[in-house]
Amino acid sequence: MERYETPTAASAMERYFDIARKFNMDPAQMALQFISTRPFVTSSIIGATNLEQLKTNIESIQIDVPEAMLREIDETHLIYSNPCP
Repeated sequence: MERYETPTAASAMERYFDIARKFNMDPAQMALQFISTRPFVTSSIIGATNLEQLKTNIESIQIDVPEAMLREIDETHLIYSNPCP
């Protein structure tokens, strides 16, 4: 787990959380919907440790991801392309 506990990882996560908040979306839902917009992804794996998380993940299929959000996610990825090497 140490590789995920870096200052760069924390900064990247905070920026992605900010994007989710800006668009009134749960961060997990944003992540799930983002990957569903990638043409090379044919399925996604969700993980949940409780029923509330499972409900949140399943409800993500009902959410549309605005183009503006996708642009901000792409911009963030350019800044933090490999936050946990």
